[in-house]
Amino acid sequence: MEKKLNEFSIGEKGIIKSVSGEGKIRRRLFDMGVTPGASVLLRKKAPLGDPLEVTLRGYELTLRSSEAACVVTEVDA
Repeated sequence: MEKKLNEFSIGEKGIIKSVSGEGKIRRRLFDMGVTPGASVLLRKKAPLGDPLEVTLRGYELTLRSSEAACVVTEVDA
């Protein structure tokens, strides 16, 4: 099942399928290691839902909700 990263529940895991967005946002995500094929786990969510903390490639990364909306993942149903 496809799901955007900003729609994850805490503790949910997925594999990144694609990264969309404008040039600068897309480039920034790629530079941080958010690339297709990488495994991602949502660790924490701020009380209002922004920002999100994910574990990716063995490190913790904090993303804005708008950035996470550009990341399409495949999650096990």
